[in-house]
Amino acid sequence: MANETNGSGAESAWRPPLVYGMAIACLILGLLVGYLLRGSGSQRPAVSGQVQSSPAIGGMGQHPTPSLEQMKQMADKQAQPLLEQLKNDAKNKDLLTHIAYVYKSAHQFKEAAGYFEKSLQLDPTNVAVRTEMASCLYYSGDVDAALGQLQQSLKYDPKDANSLFNLGVVKWKGKNDPAGAIAAWQRLLATNPNLDRKPIVEQMIAEAKQHGGAH
Repeated sequence: MANETNGSGAESAWRPPLVYGMAIACLILGLLVGYLLRGSGSQRPAVSGQVQSSPAIGGMGQHPTPSLEQMKQMADKQAQPLLEQLKNDAKNKDLLTHIAYVYKSAHQFKEAAGYFEKSLQLDPTNVAVRTEMASCLYYSGDVDAALGQLQQSLKYDPKDANSLFNLGVVKWKGKNDPAGAIAAWQRLLATNPNLDRKPIVEQMIAEAKQHGGAH
């Protein structure tokens, strides 16, 4: 499930979707919300042990959302055949990335980051994978490590839209640095003049300015 993004294709394949979904919510609510900051009162991601299900609608019950432990069990089961393949092909970076996505989709971010890291050991210049790893590190609460990975991504590809966008998010919401976020997003717009989501980025810059960023 690895989806590589290079500088020339950043406008048409802007990821990760969780962060992009959060940006849409920003336009609606006037602040960054969504899974990235859900349940966090200290600007860091906080994942509870049980994800609450939505209330029943119209008297009809709904299946409860699985807990994180149940999601981990499902991810372990889904990853098992891939892990078996890995025993005979330990240096298959695509297989490692696939396993990482299995765990990321189940919100097992530490496990996902570990497999992304193993993939990067085999292919350190893969900016798309490194940016995904940064997201997982942030979701798991390691803000500084996430920043380090994003900065490393930008050394390989200074114009990467995903890295620049996420760098702004982490600086603002992870480090309480709206000025740093604005700088990252302004760099994103400057280096990606045809970015199709330019209005979203501009709105986020405006929001950051209202929260103490440079004018």
